[in-house]
Amino acid sequence: MEECISVFDMLKIGVGPSSSHTLGPWRAAERFLEELKDEAILEDITRVKVDLYGSLSLTGKGHATDLAVMLGLSGQDPEYIPVEDIAGIIKKIETTNEINLGNQKVIPFFFLQDIVFNKDFLPFHANGLKFTAYKSDDSEYESTFYSIGGGFVVKEERTNAKEKKAIKCAFPYPIQNAAELLNYTITENKSISEIVYENEISMRPEAEVHSELMRIWNTMLECMYIGCHSEGILPGGLHVRRRAFDMHQNLIGLSNYNDPQSWLEEIRKTEVKFRQILKWVSCFALAVNEVNASLGRVVTAPTNGSSGVIPAVLMYYMVIENHNAGEKEIKQFLMVAGEIGSIFKKGSTISAAMGGCQAEIGVSSSMAAAALCELMGGSPAQVLMAAEIAMEHHLGLTCDPIGGLVQIPCIERNTMGAIKAINAAELALETDSKNAKVPLDKVINTMWETAKDMNSKYKETSEGGLAVAVNMADC
Repeated sequence: MEECISVFDMLKIGVGPSSSHTLGPWRAAERFLEELKDEAILEDITRVKVDLYGSLSLTGKGHATDLAVMLGLSGQDPEYIPVEDIAGIIKKIETTNEINLGNQKVIPFFFLQDIVFNKDFLPFHANGLKFTAYKSDDSEYESTFYSIGGGFVVKEERTNAKEKKAIKCAFPYPIQNAAELLNYTITENKSISEIVYENEISMRPEAEVHSELMRIWNTMLECMYIGCHSEGILPGGLHVRRRAFDMHQNLIGLSNYNDPQSWLEEIRKTEVKFRQILKWVSCFALAVNEVNASLGRVVTAPTNGSSGVIPAVLMYYMVIENHNAGEKEIKQFLMVAGEIGSIFKKGSTISAAMGGCQAEIGVSSSMAAAALCELMGGSPAQVLMAAEIAMEHHLGLTCDPIGGLVQIPCIERNTMGAIKAINAAELALETDSKNAKVPLDKVINTMWETAKDMNSKYKETSEGGLAVAVNMADC
């Protein structure tokens, strides 16, 4: 049965640095609170313990998993919490040894004892976490969740299957793979974005689809703006110096602007040569992922670790390729990108803990390539070809973050993924789709087979690759 995944499932607004290790555990904590309320036992809880397993344990510190869990248990929402409040909330929990559970009841909470890092892996998924709530009569309530990438959280028993089934029935064009998507575009004589739009408005009003897509873009734009105007050293102990600020200063010169939109207009006036284009695209991607690395607000696209690729490529289109581009093109781009990402999620994985970095940067590059190709006039077949080309040249990419932080090599990889996406779109536009040798679905299947064959130490554990070749002392 086809799984219905909305564009808004693939493009989520949240807090960095990781969708699977920060946003997912945060959402799991929220769901645990909901369970306590549904069971009518929240007021009877005297203590809560959280066990992190597998990759969540191995790289949890670097990904702020422990902080995310505390924020979630406190009843904070990652989409709307003022990011400047995060440090204060965490500091209060650590100094008082108390947590305001669900923002309703204060209970003792010793974060060094009540958040347990277990290196063992649970069988269902590499990112597992178990919540245990202790009641006043000494009985316990346990609940286990799995963060499966991109901020998606499931329970092994999939208790929400009925709800998912209801959603599946809503789409007029249910899509499981690229072949089905292409077939719809042919039989309905529609572009990919038009097919996606029909699916989206079957679930929510047109005005809401418009406003939410623009809210996603405005969050991306603001994130690039903040990153380009922030100096200093990233947190975490690697002493990584922000680079977007200096790069941006060298590119923008003495331009005058006072907000993200006027900034965009000023960039349109700058010199456009090949080297400048490379620098601008890289600057946009760096900016986003430097914000992400400092617990800033980003759009998961499809993950936080790969959140810089899609904004960088869309910004490239708007400031370099088409100065008249506006809301229509923004929505078109995001809908195509979201749909391609959902096909990867259904046919493979978007979790680095399951598939390495090919599942993050590879997928984001594929999403961006497809979206750019449609905006540049590509046919649906060429759009899918662009997605295929981008992923084909990310196959086998490992996830080996130094110190478990989403910084090295993660930040730079976003620049490479963005550049590859632009290149893939151009190659597809110059190719007759009838001559394509490798369909997108074959690459997605190959990516999944590659993921299964990949040694586990290269799947977001910091136990292989650069993570062991370069240690914290070297930095």
